[in-house]
Amino acid sequence: MFKIAVAGTGYVGLVAGVCFAEMGHQVKCVDVDEEKVQMMKTGVSPIYEEGLQELMVKNYAAGRLEYTTDYQYAYQDADAIFIGVGTPEKEDGAADLSYIATVARQIAENVEKDCLIVVKSTVPVGTNDKIDQFVKDFKAENVHIEVASNPEFLAQGSAVRNTLEAERIVIGTESKWAEDRLRAIYAPFHLPIVSVNRRSAEMIKYASNDFLALKISYMNDIANLCELVGADVQDVAQGMSFDERIGSKFLNAGIGFGGSCFPKDTKALNYLAEQNNYELKTVRAAIDVNKDQKTKLFNKASNRLITFSGLKVAVLGLTFKPGTDDLREAPSLANVSLLLEQGADIYAYDPVGIDNFSKVFPEGRISKGSITYVGDPKEALEGSNVCFLLTEWGNIKEIMPIEFARLMSTPLVYDGRNIHELEAMEEAGVEYHSIGRNAVIRKVQKVTQEKQGSVEVATSY
Repeated sequence: MFKIAVAGTGYVGLVAGVCFAEMGHQVKCVDVDEEKVQMMKTGVSPIYEEGLQELMVKNYAAGRLEYTTDYQYAYQDADAIFIGVGTPEKEDGAADLSYIATVARQIAENVEKDCLIVVKSTVPVGTNDKIDQFVKDFKAENVHIEVASNPEFLAQGSAVRNTLEAERIVIGTESKWAEDRLRAIYAPFHLPIVSVNRRSAEMIKYASNDFLALKISYMNDIANLCELVGADVQDVAQGMSFDERIGSKFLNAGIGFGGSCFPKDTKALNYLAEQNNYELKTVRAAIDVNKDQKTKLFNKASNRLITFSGLKVAVLGLTFKPGTDDLREAPSLANVSLLLEQGADIYAYDPVGIDNFSKVFPEGRISKGSITYVGDPKEALEGSNVCFLLTEWGNIKEIMPIEFARLMSTPLVYDGRNIHELEAMEEAGVEYHSIGRNAVIRKVQKVTQEKQGSVEVATSY
């Protein structure tokens, strides 16, 4: 087993460190935030991620997992140091590599034995080459240090499972020594390993995420056209899913993608193309479609209503997806901002996202409107004039159509995740708007099918 240090305890670093410890390695997780480190030492995870806190407690108690702010202590005798710090998006779409540079220099100045530096953070193609040179420039001891790429492919909400049961592990190295060490570190996982050079590994990360972003944006574009021509995007997606070349995943239409990966990675790859005088037309289109999609429901509601001023608006779901407390690029941010500008009195609910959301929109009066946070989705619905369904959490999906009609003052529902059946909402007396589905067309189809059924019964006798 290896002595491993992990720089950064966000989604990438903390999940990696905990899973390495679970596989038997000796792991030291490093973070600059003393308060955060103390919290982790008590067994509390700083992020909401299924199964993570339990593994933190288990491996900390077993002595395989440490948390520290002392990077010198963590790096000096490590066999491998994984970098999992943030690479936030700059205004121009480029990745900010300042945190990577800081950690790389700290490593170079403090390692005292041969060591492999492994970059798990998502970085532009060619970054690992620069890190390699940067480390050589600042190396304090006469030791052998190499840099490898090992991009993560986590889905927030299932990050632990995605790590322990990954479909593949991608490693990018420039020597057999580095490749052999990384293979040995991952040997206990018993997972397929794709070994390529560093630049290819960096590109695999971007190409994979951007392909999924393209798939989502394509379905959202198709959904918008479905509404105009009278098709149902869910029926279309089902028909497409049987084609093994297409598959069934990422075909759900909605109000756009969010989170820490897809928005940032599409912009970063687009920026990289521009820097190389190349236009990635498909990726550029995905960025544009996603931007417009996030406020599609708000625009629908604006066309339906005279004003939001003075209306009680229920917003159910704040995080960008279920299973996480992450708000980055969540559609709720843009929609709540627009609603407040229009004077809406918002009652917002989310099972885990309220603490983070209230840091952006503090409870009380904001702009022309106000926001109140509630602990039960039905409390938000009580007496409301409009409801926006923005995240498909389980207890939000469980609200029955009749409850919208019973609780709301005017049952007007805008569903960004296509949670409910059109017929069920109509029968309950709810005016229901979703993505890529047309209630009027569905009603005509239903009547036609009923007539055809009557004819078939009559002729069968």
